[in-house]
Amino acid sequence: MSPKVGITDTTLRDGHQSLLATRMKTEDMLPIAARMDAIGFHSLEVWGGATFDSCMRFLNEDPWERLRALRQAMPGTKLQMLLRGQNLLGYRHYADDVVTSFVEMSIKNGIDILRIFDALNDIRNMALAMKVAKEAGGHVQATICYTLGPVYDDDYYLRMARQLAELGAASLCIKDMAGLLTPADAYRLVQKIKKEVDLPLQLHCHYTSGMASMTYLKAVEAGVDVLDTAMSPLALGTSQPATETMVAALAGTPWDTGLNLESLSEIAAYFRQVRKKYQQFDVSDGTVDANVLRYQIPGGMLSNFISQLSQQNALDRLPEVLAEVPRVRADLGYPPLVTPSSQMVGAQAVLNVLAGKRYQMVTREVKDYLRGLYGQPPVAVNEEVRHQIIGDEEPISGRPADLLEPQLPAARQGIAPYMEKEEDVLSYAIFPAVAKEFLAARLAARTRVDYELVEKAGGEVYYPA
Repeated sequence: MSPKVGITDTTLRDGHQSLLATRMKTEDMLPIAARMDAIGFHSLEVWGGATFDSCMRFLNEDPWERLRALRQAMPGTKLQMLLRGQNLLGYRHYADDVVTSFVEMSIKNGIDILRIFDALNDIRNMALAMKVAKEAGGHVQATICYTLGPVYDDDYYLRMARQLAELGAASLCIKDMAGLLTPADAYRLVQKIKKEVDLPLQLHCHYTSGMASMTYLKAVEAGVDVLDTAMSPLALGTSQPATETMVAALAGTPWDTGLNLESLSEIAAYFRQVRKKYQQFDVSDGTVDANVLRYQIPGGMLSNFISQLSQQNALDRLPEVLAEVPRVRADLGYPPLVTPSSQMVGAQAVLNVLAGKRYQMVTREVKDYLRGLYGQPPVAVNEEVRHQIIGDEEPISGRPADLLEPQLPAARQGIAPYMEKEEDVLSYAIFPAVAKEFLAARLAARTRVDYELVEKAGGEVYYPA
């Protein structure tokens, strides 16, 4: 039986980003890569999101080398990445020259499918990355961030789906980052999108609220084409539903995935052992957090709150912060709570509670957001709050990136002493401080190795002062 529903496995990206603080090393991915490649997945999500930053910041790895290694190890499966539109893999907008070069280089190094989204669902912030990816031969998966609020009805999502199709998307994805999509809503929304837009439709849900597996089944019945899952040792909690579970649930139905459960179980056994290595970073016991249905926050936000408040000896004020989040979100025009807007709303909620007065202290990101530098909020912001924070300053109404000068020349100059390849310039352009420290350490390590080789060969080494 040929597969009727495709499976994208997220273990190597969102699975460990959600449950292990994005700490899985490439050395723990490569031994199982060939067996994952042989399964027959629709695609494997292996790159993007927080992995790029984490590689350099925490793991002393070059993210580009990880991508090339995975591409070589898995030649038979499409490799997929998550891209934050004009934010790329960072937390602010980058100039068009950086976006263009990064997208082209990602495809050149082995990415097949680019899942492109914007934290405000502002399509203007997705358009360039979509255009470049398509021209470079990549598969553009344009993404709708699903959330709840005054403006977010079926018509809103249908309108966005049509606009993304007109921009040249090869497929669409509904991205439910907080696990808020109910089975009934998924069934209705998938049916409507499939009826109006002739593109493959993929569904990405987090299990946080406990609904995702039920939501997947109803979405499949409504005609969804591909589901995101993670191998069971890195599934559930704030991750995705388990790959093996969904494969078993659909076996023998008209939507049979065609994947071999025995082979998947063997891969799961490998990751069960791998997870033990990262116990110090393990943030989930796999339980359901139904509070997400009350506060509508992704699981990562909750763990960030606990960390921030603990550092301030104010963990007892967590209920106040959780209650403040919806108020801040309303003031800011109901942005979807996904990176980077989730960090903005969360940080401001913490400040409002700890300062004792709302918006007495304001982050730079919230100020820039109210200036329009992140894009168009889905709903008009609270004008009283905006005036309190930025006064009479008039927010911009155009595409934020139009205000940015080219950034690659300065990045190339800034990283020149440590640059080995063109990708280094992009790493530095996106994460200047992190990349500079990583690339400088890489150069120092390789220089030491060179000296040692010369000494072993009997040569004389002159160490620079």
